[in-house]
Amino acid sequence: MNKEKVDIESVLSEKSSDFSVKTTIHIHRLFEKFGFDEVFGRSAVMELLELKASGASKLLSNLVKADIIEPVSGHGKGKYKFKK
Repeated sequence: MNKEKVDIESVLSEKSSDFSVKTTIHIHRLFEKFGFDEVFGRSAVMELLELKASGASKLLSNLVKADIIEPVSGHGKGKYKFKK
C-alpha cells in the first residue's frame, strides 16, 4: 500500500461525508489518477469516470462542499485539486 492511498482513506474518514459507495469509488479513482498535486477539471473527470457533464459537475461540487477538493486558480476556469 502506498502512502497516498492511506492518505485519501484518512481524508475520507475524517470528513466522513455520507458518500454512496459509487461516489467513494469515484473519489478513489480520481485520487489514484491525480493525487494531491495534479490539477483536474470537469472534462478529465468525465473521461476518467465515464460520466456525463452534469454528473461530473455534480460530483465536483459535492466534493468541494465536503472539503475534499478545492478550486484552483491560475489554471483556467473550473479546475480543482485534492486538499491535503
